[in-house]
Amino acid sequence: MEQNGRIAILLTPTVLFLTGLFLIPLLFMALFSFREGSFGEAQNTFTLRHYAEFFANDAYLRLLWRSVALSFLVSVLTVLFAYPVAYYLSFFAGDKKYVLLTIIIVPAWVSYLLRVLSWKVILGGSGALASFLSWLGLAQEGGSLLLFSPEAVVVTLLYVWVPFVALPIFAGLERIDPDLLEAAYDLGCNRLKTFWRITLPLSLPGVLAGFLFVFIPTVGEYVTPALVGGPDGIMFGNIVRDQFLRALNWPLGAMMSLAMLVVVLVPLYILSRFVRLSELAGL
Repeated sequence: MEQNGRIAILLTPTVLFLTGLFLIPLLFMALFSFREGSFGEAQNTFTLRHYAEFFANDAYLRLLWRSVALSFLVSVLTVLFAYPVAYYLSFFAGDKKYVLLTIIIVPAWVSYLLRVLSWKVILGGSGALASFLSWLGLAQEGGSLLLFSPEAVVVTLLYVWVPFVALPIFAGLERIDPDLLEAAYDLGCNRLKTFWRITLPLSLPGVLAGFLFVFIPTVGEYVTPALVGGPDGIMFGNIVRDQFLRALNWPLGAMMSLAMLVVVLVPLYILSRFVRLSELAGL
């Protein structure tokens, strides 16, 4: 009984945090999606018009699934880039691994907006990339190959998220018992076979955690597409933002936000069928 009381006390801050900052706002957003309008008497009128408008509009649905596909691509590429970094730090960096890890995550301390704007300069017509390609004769001087395109969004998000994804993968690799690797070598496995049969499977919780760490926020990304994506690189988050701030159609914006939430929860549910969420959290 006393132990249950201690557990309840420990869980109380977490429950209050989730209730106050997640569940209650989510409930208000869900209720708002059934309102006719944002102001006046329209706030008190129940309607399903916004749901019908969303599912009847092919442009909304195409943009949603394009955003999901782009977020999936960014997540996969980020894991592919971050895994070798984390692997090197865990197995080859020795005593310097934590110093190097700190150096890798230092850019994350800089403002997100400044980091995105720096890539707008790099990818622009007078940026470093365009100048280098022009010097090689692969592009016209002053031209821009990537800026204001979906590719620019992918490259920028990749740069932003690689340091964050390296952390859970590094933590997963650090949890692997070195004796298992030594036993594999003693049994005749080379480094490659040991990696495929032991290291990679045991580090999958960190890999999946890193994947979700990128996929969940990038589905609703709107800052990066607005700055470097251009008309061809906008994502679903840009439309949601416009509904709230420009069109002032808060019910439709709330409904679109719920659609993004469902899209995010589906992969979480699927992964929970194969991997315990405690393993993804490193517990």
